[in-house]
Amino acid sequence: QVQLVESGGGLVQAGGSLRLSCAASGRTFSSYAMGWFRQAPGKEREFVAAISWSGGSTYYADSVKGRFTISRDNNKNTVYLQMNSLKPEDTAVYYCAADRSYPTIITGTRIDYWGQGTQVTVSS
Repeated sequence: QVQLVESGGGLVQAGGSLRLSCAASGRTFSSYAMGWFRQAPGKEREFVAAISWSGGSTYYADSVKGRFTISRDNNKNTVYLQMNSLKPEDTAVYYCAADRSYPTIITGTRIDYWGQGTQVTVSS
């Protein structure tokens, strides 16, 4: 069982930065691929970024490529999402996800564990 708790969301002006954190419980964190998803009001949840269990592979949605960076610290059981050059269209609830399969994280289907989400609001 893995529990995920996101933090770091908030209100920021366009062009600003935020760093989200996702703390995971359990001693098997390093066995899981991790990802970030987001859901804007009235829209479906969408994939943002993924990182393999070792951190050696990362993958991004085209909409955030070059602006967002996903990373992890397996010693701290934490995954991060550094978000730079934020745009109003980045406004959403951001969710952390964990799954033993890296491809599953990227596709977003039948993911094992989800966090509760943290709100990110970007003002214009």
